[in-house]
Amino acid sequence: MAYKCYKPSDSRYFTQTSDEPYDRHHYKLTLKSGKSIVIDDYEVLRSMWFQYNAYADKVEVLDARCDNSEKE
Repeated sequence: MAYKCYKPSDSRYFTQTSDEPYDRHHYKLTLKSGKSIVIDDYEVLRSMWFQYNAYADKVEVLDARCDNSEKE
């Protein structure tokens, strides 16, 4: 089985967009069907992106929110 390589100019080519630690973000993987899932682990996102590449449309990087904010 031969794998198709995407050129960097192809919109399906996945690259790192930040040098910041990835555990500070969540990721929204949107499928071509319009359904989406939020993932909090970068390595899981990478795995899903390559596993479901035929169905994946885009990935959005979301800021992780802290739930332990102090109340006034």
